[in-house]
Amino acid sequence: MASSNFVDYVKIFCRSGKGGAGSRHFIRTKRTPKGGPDGGDGGRGGHIILEADKNTWTLIHLKYARHIFAGHGEGGGESRSFGKQGEDKIIKVPIGTVAYDGDNGEFLCELTEDKQRIVLLKGGRGGLGNWHFKTATRQAPRFAQPGEPAVERNVILELKVLADVGLVGFPNAGKSTLLSSISAAKPEIADYPFTTLVPNLGIVRYREDKSFCMADIPGIIEGAHTGRGLGLRFLRHIERNPVLLFLVPADSDSIRKQYDILLNELVQYNPQLADKPRILGISKCDMLDDELKEKLQEEVKETIPSEV
Repeated sequence: MASSNFVDYVKIFCRSGKGGAGSRHFIRTKRTPKGGPDGGDGGRGGHIILEADKNTWTLIHLKYARHIFAGHGEGGGESRSFGKQGEDKIIKVPIGTVAYDGDNGEFLCELTEDKQRIVLLKGGRGGLGNWHFKTATRQAPRFAQPGEPAVERNVILELKVLADVGLVGFPNAGKSTLLSSISAAKPEIADYPFTTLVPNLGIVRYREDKSFCMADIPGIIEGAHTGRGLGLRFLRHIERNPVLLFLVPADSDSIRKQYDILLNELVQYNPQLADKPRILGISKCDMLDDELKEKLQEEVKETIPSEV
């Protein structure tokens, strides 16, 4: 997927439909020229609905369609006929999308399963027709309820990639190379930092028919939790990965130091990330001879905590 086509953050303006007004109609026929009230109820306004879709991978379809309006309910009719409901507006988003209030940042909802639907904004209820207000002492009510107004809200949608294993490392650590080697994914690979600017997903098959999803997260740098190097944008994709694979190059000055920096950035961003299972992988080992590999194994054993 081209990086220009991967959009993981959008701000949209949503408006549900207003409810239709109730009718104030009275029965008027040749036989009953002064009949009683028979005005029907107004239709409900359309909802704004979020739906998770496994075939949608990005929010790019919302990048240039930032005003989303549901249909208004129609007014009630004669003979107690109900007005037509307003058309619901369904917004399909990738699995792993989180919605926030665009004005105060309040968490609204998250979608984590395919076909999951959440009503983001409810349409206004239709008004009651005048026949509802007929009583023994009020035989001809000449009023009806208006429909409820529409609801408007600015909404922020953020995509947090869902994968079984997330690759964590500094830029140019070999994450994309690893993903392309063990899966059919074709991420861009080059010998300069920040080649990967968007997450890449690959399906890794093992033990005949079994498989798991691995995410190549763009490289993070020291200070990423404060926003350096688009750190906040990258770090949020790590939150949804049950297992984290830390990748440190074999030619690093200190494997332990790089590992500690990476872990600290994750914990500073979200302390709960410290509780996720972690695996340490050493990349670029093909540049080492057997003697250096043995020394490297000893260094890893001595410096990496046993809980990793």
